[in-house]
Amino acid sequence: MGEQGTGRRIALLSNVNMNAVIRTLQKDAEVYEAEGYGNELGILMNPASSYHVFASEITFLVIDLMELLEHELDEESAKVRVEDWFAGFENAMTPDGIYYISDVYLWGLEAETADALVSRTRLEGIWESELRELCRHHANVRILPYHHMVACLGEENAFSPKMWYMGRILLSGEAGKRLAALILQKVILESRTPKKVLALDLDNTLWGGLAGEHEHTPIVLSEEHTGLAYKNLQRVILQMQRQGVLLVIISKNNAEDAEKILQGHPHMVLRAEHFAAKRINWNAKNENLEEIAKELNLGLDSFVFWDDNPQERLLVQETLPMVTVPEFPDKPEELASAMTKIYGEYFQKAVLTAEDLDKTKQYADNEARGRLQRSVGSFEDYLEKLQIVITRVDAAEHLNRLADMLNKTNQFNLTTRRHDLSEVQSMVQDRGKRVFLYRVEDCFGDNGVVAAAIVDVTGEIPVIEEFVMSCRVMGKNIEQGIVSDVEESLRQEGFGRVRGIYISTAKNKPVADLYRQLGYREVAGQADFGAMGKVYEISLDKVPTRGFQGVIR
Repeated sequence: MGEQGTGRRIALLSNVNMNAVIRTLQKDAEVYEAEGYGNELGILMNPASSYHVFASEITFLVIDLMELLEHELDEESAKVRVEDWFAGFENAMTPDGIYYISDVYLWGLEAETADALVSRTRLEGIWESELRELCRHHANVRILPYHHMVACLGEENAFSPKMWYMGRILLSGEAGKRLAALILQKVILESRTPKKVLALDLDNTLWGGLAGEHEHTPIVLSEEHTGLAYKNLQRVILQMQRQGVLLVIISKNNAEDAEKILQGHPHMVLRAEHFAAKRINWNAKNENLEEIAKELNLGLDSFVFWDDNPQERLLVQETLPMVTVPEFPDKPEELASAMTKIYGEYFQKAVLTAEDLDKTKQYADNEARGRLQRSVGSFEDYLEKLQIVITRVDAAEHLNRLADMLNKTNQFNLTTRRHDLSEVQSMVQDRGKRVFLYRVEDCFGDNGVVAAAIVDVTGEIPVIEEFVMSCRVMGKNIEQGIVSDVEESLRQEGFGRVRGIYISTAKNKPVADLYRQLGYREVAGQADFGAMGKVYEISLDKVPTRGFQGVIR
């Protein structure tokens, strides 16, 4: 974790003594040396504080609720104190940082003699309600699951009365280590590119036993014993799917035998609608993986392959080294926990967007679009039948999605320059930038927010600095409609020309000639974007007719 956790400047602020946790964090990251504790809001509010000199990129605030309430367990009083804290934080926070605020665990010896079941739940709920409301209004605020960490350890292991009395050190040594690990995990989430697809075997993976033999030997999948282990595995995978992980099946079976179980077994948690693609046949699994990657228009480096057969795992590792192949547990009772670990290590994201939550349906809709394309006589007929509608949306309302596209899109990305959330927010607020963000819909459904262009208008000639689009809407001339909309908007502002940048990378070859195809001409020596960079220009009174068929609004 040491190498992964470095590279980001972080701060840990609290109303209790966190010095030991800070020292642990400093082994893996550059960490702000807090000025004591209990003045976390004052440090944030004071622009001359050493915290602001340090310029933390990610700030973690871990708050002990009992100290905040000053041990007053009255609900009305608690509500006032909590609301005051959040009002103070909201006034102190800045748009150019990321903040993780802990949920809370009410601990104190006097809580044992109060109405613990009611008081704790309600008092913690006051904090959580305010915290979730804050997150809804600020894209750069996240929740740090402190309560879950304490609950997993248990109060006796998490808190140290002795250390509390000695130096206001709330957490035990073990809890401090776990908190530091949790913080570093969040730091990693903010910068890594998560995997997108979980490719699953069936026999002895999603269920016990063999599909073709289930009439003689029942499939092991139930609410009891080993069958429950497989069912709980599926429950974990279902939650992953609901959080944007694409599921695909790659299994050697007779398709009819497997489908009977998928559709008809009473204890199947995962059903057909949960999978974005399936390959149930006797072909080599590496070939099936390549086919599905092409079908979904995703790179193989987006895939995690999970199979109980060590020979199949070795085949994929040897032939497709870009695919991640975790080990498979030896015992069925370890399945669910192993998958939970896989989710945290490869798939978990710092923030889930609306597009993440609807991803499987979007790919299913894409398959329907493919069937339509195969059924019509020409590409033009296909585009006409799709009834594409492109809608410009407010970038300020979709900051996380915009940052996601800029940082995770590779194929249709004209420059592949990465920008963290604070930079994205600054661009949206910058009067010298025009941020165009688009939702795309068609007769099959809503693709979500899938394209963005960022234009610098500070010079005489505006420059399209960034142009990205999701791979799932490529190949429908949508980029032509978007560029035409950007050009028309700039023309209405009074500009006569516009430029676009292309910087070549290993993965963005599909858009290498995009500007030429749009009618732009290459301009030599106009800007320094390195040996792989090119600049193109067009006169807005000479924009050619393009092949986009649809509506822009």
